[in-house]
Amino acid sequence: MDLRVAAYAVVVDTRERILLAHWNENGRSGWTLPGGGLEAGEDPEKAARREVREETGYRVKLCGLLGIHSRVIPASRRINRGSGHPLHTLRIVYRAEVTGGKLRNEVDGSTDRAEWFPLGSVADLRRVKLVDIGLRMAGLH
Repeated sequence: MDLRVAAYAVVVDTRERILLAHWNENGRSGWTLPGGGLEAGEDPEKAARREVREETGYRVKLCGLLGIHSRVIPASRRINRGSGHPLHTLRIVYRAEVTGGKLRNEVDGSTDRAEWFPLGSVADLRRVKLVDIGLRMAGLH
């Protein structure tokens, strides 16, 4: 079994909008929380801040750990099916707030754009399950 540990951020501004990144990889896409996999030896908090910056252009301050979500994806349902093994994903989710930077899209990454959405419109978006998981963890869903 393969293991992937990743860190994500739920970023909601004073106007009740959530910051999401548009994941677009291997022919699959959807809105997701900004974040991604930890590099070898990387601290999860540092990874969350780095990933938000890479995917959205914003610098953020983490305001607390919301939770950890664990999921095992069967080998047949993996995006990259070449390994032939199931994938155990551990997703560490933080609450964060913007401290600087400017909204921009990621270039040459697994996301292709970032946008703010009113919390009330999230249900209408084509999104990955992690968005709902993060909103529940933050008490916003």
